[in-house]
Amino acid sequence: MIPIYCGTYKVTIIRSIQLFILHLFSLLNFLTSMQHSGRNFHLNKDIPESDLIAACIKKDPAAQRVIYERFYSKMLAVCQRYTGNRETAKDMVQDGFVILFEKIGTYAGLGSFEGWVRKIFVNISLSYLRKNDALRYSEQIESTSVRPVTTGLVLEKISADDILRCIEQMPPGFRTIFNMYAIEGYSHNEIAKMLNISESTSRSQYSRARSWLQHKLNDLK
Repeated sequence: MIPIYCGTYKVTIIRSIQLFILHLFSLLNFLTSMQHSGRNFHLNKDIPESDLIAACIKKDPAAQRVIYERFYSKMLAVCQRYTGNRETAKDMVQDGFVILFEKIGTYAGLGSFEGWVRKIFVNISLSYLRKNDALRYSEQIESTSVRPVTTGLVLEKISADDILRCIEQMPPGFRTIFNMYAIEGYSHNEIAKMLNISESTSRSQYSRARSWLQHKLNDLK
């Protein structure tokens, strides 16, 4: 155990622990509400989305459960595509739903609700990658070797699961921009602003990611 000699540093450590505990209790409360929610909304797919949102704003646990079950699998897939690790993605999804229900009152009805939800989980994924120093684009452009593509790709012979597994195996920089551009639909200009990189870097990373993926998929044929 490292001794703490500085009083200010000790206060900072204590504050960090307090914030962690508060976050943990918030997560536990949410998970408990999922387990003990009522049945007013239970798995009813016909309930208007606007009614569910209104009930979630009032912190109705049954409505929260429906939202949770409706989007869990999709958002797990989003997080797993960015992280390349299912167990890490599961943890991120739990944190994401805590944030979703805290912020659901800010949804203004512009665009689809699912699109709004997806942005929360994309941002969580990007924050995770930044914290783990996984977004080093300029270095990856130089250090990751990508051979030119010389053969065509017959996607009919390759399953969707195989494609997703290959995406998960991409270097983090390639994987992030490929997900954002090819799957989420962000423009290179939007990606550049979100990741604090140049637009040309985003385009270069995407081009190299496509070449990397094509080679991986060709090896599966």
